[in-house]
Order: sequence, then C-alpha cells, then structure tokens
Amino acid sequence: MIYLRRVPQVESFAPIENRSARVLVLGSMPGRASLDAQQYYAHPRNAFWKIMAALLRQPGLASLPYPRRIATLRKSDIALWDVLGSCTREGSLDSDIDDSSIVPNDFAGFFRRHPHVRRVFFNGAKAEQAYRRFVLPNLEGDTRGYLRLPSTSPAHASLSFDAKLEAWRVVVEGD
Repeated sequence: MIYLRRVPQVESFAPIENRSARVLVLGSMPGRASLDAQQYYAHPRNAFWKIMAALLRQPGLASLPYPRRIATLRKSDIALWDVLGSCTREGSLDSDIDDSSIVPNDFAGFFRRHPHVRRVFFNGAKAEQAYRRFVLPNLEGDTRGYLRLPSTSPAHASLSFDAKLEAWRVVVEGD
C-alpha cells in the first residue's frame, strides 16, 4: 500500500489597508509563525517590523501590540498584503510552495479600491516572481512602479540588517 502524504493548503490574510494608501508592500505567503499568530511577519527573527520602525521613525514599533503596529502602517499610507491568496506548502519556506497550487489574491479589485497606490514593493524574490507570473498579465495598462527588495525573512541571512534597511528606504521616499 502506498501512502501519500497530504501537503497543507495555506491561505493568506486580508490586506492591511486604508483608502489613502500610496504604497503596497507584498510578501509571498505568511510563514508558519505568522499563520499560527494570525499576524503578518510574526517570526521573532523576521526584520520587517524592525525595518518599519526605523523607516517610520517609530523606535518602539516592533514591540508594540500588533493592532498598534498595523495602525501605524495605515497612518503612514502603507498597505501590506501577500501575492498568494492560497497555495500548498509544507513548512514556511517560499521554496516549498507548489507553484501548480498557487491562487493569487484579487489585485484588480484591490487597485480599484486603492487608486492612490502607485508603488509596489516585493518583500523578496518569490513575491516578485509570483506577482509577475500570476498577477501582472491580468492587469491591463498597469503603470505602477515595481521594485523587489531584499527579503526580511531570517532565511535570507546573506545581507545584514543595515544593508536590508538601506535597500528598504525607498518605501518611504516620495512619489
């Protein structure tokens, strides 16, 4: 008898957004720690919240309760979401995502509701790759600016925190 191991289906969260958002930061799919906590970037070694704290000049941001961190992003007109609405993946690594299972989020609808978003930043290579493959071909006449940033994940240890922070400064630069 052959036993097939079932790879878990995972689903992303609703976007963190406000009507006046000008910037959208996209991850690929929340990792296990984030899914368990039901919070974006919940892994204690993920640099996302520390980077946002530095960029937004909010030194204590990373240690604030999650609702306050989200409120700070909204007040700063930064939206946060994932490219993938669902996929099958064992573990937390982007490399474990089964590309044939990818269902992207509804970006056409998101951009209709958020017409001021002119710049989109990808938190790592998988987010960019999935967006360009599964989303961009369906966005006719898209004129937004896109840029891949180094992943804030602890799995992307080839860059120091300071190098990542320097690359991420573009998120808060003017339009």
